[in-house]
Amino acid sequence: MTKKDLRIVFMGTPDFAVESLRALVEGGYNVVACVTMPDKPAGRGHHMITSAVKDYALSIGLPVLQPEKLKDPQFVAQLSAFNAELFIVVAFRMLPEVVWSMPRLGTFNLHASLLPRYRGAAPINWAVINGDKETGVTTFFLKHEIDTGDLILQDQTPIADDENVGEVHDRLMAMGAALVTRTVDMIIDAENEGRPVPATPQTGEATAAPKIFRETCQIDLSQPALKVKNFVRGLSPYPAAWTDLQVGGRSFPGTKIFEVRLSEQPTALCLKAADGYLDIVSLQVPGKKRMPAKDFLNGLR
Repeated sequence: MTKKDLRIVFMGTPDFAVESLRALVEGGYNVVACVTMPDKPAGRGHHMITSAVKDYALSIGLPVLQPEKLKDPQFVAQLSAFNAELFIVVAFRMLPEVVWSMPRLGTFNLHASLLPRYRGAAPINWAVINGDKETGVTTFFLKHEIDTGDLILQDQTPIADDENVGEVHDRLMAMGAALVTRTVDMIIDAENEGRPVPATPQTGEATAAPKIFRETCQIDLSQPALKVKNFVRGLSPYPAAWTDLQVGGRSFPGTKIFEVRLSEQPTALCLKAADGYLDIVSLQVPGKKRMPAKDFLNGLR
């Protein structure tokens, strides 16, 4: 078996997944179809928004399936008709067993953490919020419980003290794409040699990375300053930490804070935490665009 012989169905939704799909397609792997989220209305005009994976797949002529329900018999029949031997999942929904057990060589997932740490929907955010010094990407075979399957490959990377989640996300996106192709190569080699793919059970402390909501993003200024800084960079640039800002007797509720610096003394625009100050570097008040703090202060004057 070669990479051109192995029939693959790819499942994913956001830009993070597109990088892996592109690596497979441009690397000559035989991706026969994609599965992604249904289109959804967004904005005031309720225009239909398509996923990044759908946009890329259609641009290169790949068939796209968009099931509302993954157990729908019609979808399962359509999926089965592609006769894929391997499914690859990157940033998609939790799959039912009727789907992940379908291909002969199994289904593997790319997860943006060093499992078993940060199982769940927002692993990159929580690694930065918690002040971790390293993170990484993992491929593993799917099973019933989410993010608990046997590990295939992992790759690590440090997190710098001033990196935000957007920067870490982009690095992991590229690392993940490379790990996906390496994993497929391992599976092909094992198939050709008539042996199982080397995969090991997860060991060590498991931690959770639950989905982030708007209320999750409110800054808690009763926390130490370093924790607040990590919280801000762990949500920057998206979805962004926020607070009700008070400046010069004026109130700016729901102000998004994108970057702060630790400060021993109060500055012209800062947040007061439990044990110190945080100088605001960039922010976005409701109804305005993101701007440097100096531009915001100049506007007030």
